[in-house]
Amino acid sequence: MRSYLVFRLYGPMASWGLPAVGGDRQTAVAPSRSAILGLLGAALGIRRDNETQLQALQQSVEIAVKQLVPGTLIRDYHTTQVPSADRKFTHRTRKSELAESHLNTVLSSRDYRCDGMWTIAVTLTPEPGYTLAELHSALKTPVFPLYLGRKSCPPAAPLSPQIVADSSLRSALDTEFHMLTRSQKADDFLLRHNGWVTYFWENDPQAIEPEDSESVVTTFPWDEPENRHRWQFQSRTMYQLSVAQSSAKKDSGSSDPANERV
Repeated sequence: MRSYLVFRLYGPMASWGLPAVGGDRQTAVAPSRSAILGLLGAALGIRRDNETQLQALQQSVEIAVKQLVPGTLIRDYHTTQVPSADRKFTHRTRKSELAESHLNTVLSSRDYRCDGMWTIAVTLTPEPGYTLAELHSALKTPVFPLYLGRKSCPPAAPLSPQIVADSSLRSALDTEFHMLTRSQKADDFLLRHNGWVTYFWENDPQAIEPEDSESVVTTFPWDEPENRHRWQFQSRTMYQLSVAQSSAKKDSGSSDPANERV
């Protein structure tokens, strides 16, 4: 049995980055490891250029996710004006960029998850640089603003972090939080609960204790930070299991969120 720091993420919009191709910025269905590391780093007050502390945090935690509601996928078409690259001068503000006489237009499409909800469980590696108590305190009173993948996506409900001691991973992820409204029925309607929950975890394929090991899916997401300055990531092994949520009202047209393609 281990101890876990458990908290909830909910927002009207979230974006969990996938490898970008051209002008498309897709989103995964659940929070990526890099997104959770960024959220914890912001809470702790670690600046983006502090490679030492970022690596210490990265090597300190293992992360698992329970997707309660995948949310609805939407795509936003972006047009942005930027000046041409100039190695001799660095723009410090957006106002400085727009002051240039010649601007280029960059086109891109960005995907978001709307009204998604996830439970996050964080546990420590054998030689951590932080304690669960320090991470818990940071999430309660973060140094920098927290957001769900992008700065335009702040959380819309308290994270409600809590430390669950001497627990299995699945029990920790099944921790219940206060609902967003006064009734379970209202939450299921507003959040479009489809009767399924999906677990995502790393390292041990049996950590969630599935009834049927053949139902565990192995994936290799590219969300392990390698170089923050060059925005480089490594792949890692992640396990995924979708199960029916008996307490949720099933809809005849609902589908397994693990089969969704974004």
